[in-house]
Amino acid sequence: MRQRLSAEYSFAGLIMFAICVQTASAQSAISGQVRDSSGAAMAGVRVEAASPVLIEGSRSVTSNGEGRYTIVDVRPGDYTVTFTMDGFATTKLQVDVPRT
Repeated sequence: MRQRLSAEYSFAGLIMFAICVQTASAQSAISGQVRDSSGAAMAGVRVEAASPVLIEGSRSVTSNGEGRYTIVDVRPGDYTVTFTMDGFATTKLQVDVPRT
């Protein structure tokens, strides 16, 4: 069974993004799309998911040309997702990856 949660947020008019938490029986991912306040996709944004449930503590990816990102194979638990890019305010979001 697949469960999908999504939310869209805007912080200080600088960065807008959507986050989706996808869960399946053995695999979960945190994914979404980063957009600026005008709605344009933002490529090159560093997206980091940090949690004590990860052995390595955190995982990071960079958004592609369409502003999309996916952090794969995350375990259930609470994550702090941080979005950073030069010239923009750093944005953090708390995300819960549920157990299936």
